[in-house]
Amino acid sequence: MVIGGARAGKSAHAERLATAYPAPWAYIATAQAYDNEMRERIALHRSRRSEGWTTIDAPLDLVGAIEALPADRPVLIDCLTLWLTNHMLAEDDVEAECRGLVDVLSRPRGPWFVVSNEVGQGIVPDNALARRFRDAAGRLNQQVAAVSDTVLLMVAGLPLKAK
Repeated sequence: MVIGGARAGKSAHAERLATAYPAPWAYIATAQAYDNEMRERIALHRSRRSEGWTTIDAPLDLVGAIEALPADRPVLIDCLTLWLTNHMLAEDDVEAECRGLVDVLSRPRGPWFVVSNEVGQGIVPDNALARRFRDAAGRLNQQVAAVSDTVLLMVAGLPLKAK
């Protein structure tokens, strides 16, 4: 698991970790391009990836995307907090979705790299939706960290080993 704040270097570091394994690599993307800024971010991420990467868009069905991949294939999931946001906006049962994801991640079939945002180190949000998101993200991050072999906290582009 690679976790940290915005622009801390999480995705780029996770990509380097994944490419230490032989190709092909799978990149499961959870972002949805609702505006120009997000389209630019997605394009930047795609431009960094060389041949050997297969991109799978899974804004909601992350569990299905993971389960559909061949065993032993290096997989990078980017990112959990966008996936969580997608489910919250769809008014899905977030707790059930998170349980399903943690269950599949607890049964690894190869090298897995999961990117997530640390969102709980700032001020308490001023609205109920933001507080619900912060709390759900914190719980999900704890659950994924518990089933991860290694957890790296990215700070200013530097990976700090937390687990």
